[in-house]
Amino acid sequence: MTHTLKRRRFLQTLAASAAAVAMPRLVRAAGKKPNFVFFLLDDLGWRDVGCFGSTFYETPNIDRLAREGMRFTDAYAACPVCSPTRASIITGKNPARLHLTNFLVGQRWPADSPIVNIPNWQKFLPLEEVTIAEALKEAGYATGYVGKWHLGNTPYTPEAQGFDFNAGGCHMGLPPTYFDPYGIPKLPNRRPGEYLTDRLADEAIRFIEAHRDEPFFLYFAHYAVHVPLQAKDDRTAKYAAKAGATAATDVPEFGREGRNKVRQVQNHPVYAGMVESVDDSVGRVMKKLADLGLDDNTILFFFSDNGGLSTAEGWPTSNLPLRAGKGWLYEGGIREPTIIKWPGVTPPGSVCDTPVISDDFYPTFLQIAGLGLRPEQPMDGTSLVPLLRRESGWRRDTLHWHYPHYSNQGGAPAGAVRQGDWKLVEWYEDGRLELYNLRDDLGEANDLAAAMPEKARELQKMLADWRQTVGAQMPARKEPTRTGGKG
Repeated sequence: MTHTLKRRRFLQTLAASAAAVAMPRLVRAAGKKPNFVFFLLDDLGWRDVGCFGSTFYETPNIDRLAREGMRFTDAYAACPVCSPTRASIITGKNPARLHLTNFLVGQRWPADSPIVNIPNWQKFLPLEEVTIAEALKEAGYATGYVGKWHLGNTPYTPEAQGFDFNAGGCHMGLPPTYFDPYGIPKLPNRRPGEYLTDRLADEAIRFIEAHRDEPFFLYFAHYAVHVPLQAKDDRTAKYAAKAGATAATDVPEFGREGRNKVRQVQNHPVYAGMVESVDDSVGRVMKKLADLGLDDNTILFFFSDNGGLSTAEGWPTSNLPLRAGKGWLYEGGIREPTIIKWPGVTPPGSVCDTPVISDDFYPTFLQIAGLGLRPEQPMDGTSLVPLLRRESGWRRDTLHWHYPHYSNQGGAPAGAVRQGDWKLVEWYEDGRLELYNLRDDLGEANDLAAAMPEKARELQKMLADWRQTVGAQMPARKEPTRTGGKG
């Protein structure tokens, strides 16, 4: 059966089941489907916005979004690098199940590694996967993609995965430059010197204006704040002055994470300027929704694809109190600043400390839109609607991560599991275990594996059982080199 036929049959059954699913009270009462805008940032750290604790970066619009919606303190990316997390968002499947476990097409493998690289991990999002755009499109939504895609080159582009509109979504994982001419396929050059973050906001607003009279799903995936580190001159100057005027702290600017140095202070003027430009874009989209009278029926999501870049490639930000950053399975690499605003449902200014993960967005979209899940589509996520409604009884026992690769930021192949306050990291090179209690030790400084070996083994078995359930690909240990001739 071709992927097109598979998709058609799936979507037919999906649409047929929608009437049997209880539609959220707000949608039913309003008599119209809600709109969705999903802001996805690239490499934005957990503490890179004001409402999550930054005192150096200025993000008034994102902070306002948090005051009007729900802030999730324990929300996670499914992977410490970008492409796998992006795949989890639009499929509802964990990267381990998809076998899409590294950035595309990422490859860094030391010659002296004691383990062997996985040769056949997935290097594009297969067309057989039914994306959230396809599901919503079948239900009558206009679907738009703006910004970074990084889930495959032609034919695996946004247009082939359910998006009617695409501005800038291609195989690229980073822009050649943030200033026009950009050199980005699907984004024609417009005005020399124009800033990419501003241009993408223009494209997002253009999509909203074109579809104001019908339900729409806008996936706004910024290239920022990924390298290259480039900001508008006035913003860089502003934050250079602010850094110079900021009182010195007792924390050294840099520390160590393994063999890597790690930034411990937020004071990078260019990165700060990039963050503020992203905040401007969020504010512009929110204002456009209000001007068109769409804000009361538009649900906004704000998320980042992995932790802040702190251990390599310019070391632009600090994730403290979290440990490490992008490319690592410590909290700094996977815990994300997350906000959801559902007008009339999420209490303004509310905070949720329940652990959630990027796999959860897909079923959340479906339930809010009044659509049902199908057993023929395995899904690892759980709808967040009960949390958004502040209903009791929502729970998930564990969260899992699988990253069987070396990262460009110094991270090594590993897996992790969180159950309640407990978190285990298993390093695949040598099987070494690290155990942390996140309630008492958010910075993962006190490894309890030696003191609590039974707890460590319990979580290790939990992680191994999960890997088997999802069919995770594991690196193998190298065979020892044999020496000597015939005896």
